[in-house]
Amino acid sequence: MKAAVVVFPASNCDRDAATALEYVTGRKTTMLWHRDSEVPRDIDLIVLPGGFSYGDYLRCGAMAAQSPIMKTVVERAKAGTPVAGICNGFQILAECGLLPGGFLRNAGLKFVNKPTPIKVETSQSIFTNKYEAGEIVHFQVANGEGNYFADDETVKMLEGEGRIAFRYQANPNGSTADIAGIFNETKSVLGIMPHPERNVEPIHGNTDGRRFFESLVSAVK
Repeated sequence: MKAAVVVFPASNCDRDAATALEYVTGRKTTMLWHRDSEVPRDIDLIVLPGGFSYGDYLRCGAMAAQSPIMKTVVERAKAGTPVAGICNGFQILAECGLLPGGFLRNAGLKFVNKPTPIKVETSQSIFTNKYEAGEIVHFQVANGEGNYFADDETVKMLEGEGRIAFRYQANPNGSTADIAGIFNETKSVLGIMPHPERNVEPIHGNTDGRRFFESLVSAVK
């Protein structure tokens, strides 16, 4: 599997994502700059990393969603290339219309940074096939506007179509229906607010995030 990580101004988890991918795949990760207009054809996976793209001005992810690289990312996603958006990457996916819903300030109006128990809702996806449905894992959360919001109709649709990937077991930010991650219609695009790339190696305290990337390697060959 050959993966690419998009770098925006003020991304701060791009190297973490690239290192996690290299740790699992054994291959160097391609880094794409926000002003690039093309994604190499041989890229099997695109990751939008966490951080504060464009300083979180206007709305989190709103300016990044208009950057040149995102036009190509959207085209590739619609053609079936897997795309994972982590934290700020999730916000960008929502802003560019690849995922429904949006984000508000955390319910407590404070930045939250702590390990958090997360329930894996399904193992039937390219992002979660190395987990068991119902399994509780621990990923680091680090966000100030991680409060996922969607109306009742959208939540009902996500639940009915099996598109909720992860749920908080101790909701740190007030997200609707405890949602921590969702899929698009084909489950080829995932937005996840917690950071699996921060829980890959033993030095991180636990390795629950490693299987997130191993799932992708297993599915994308």
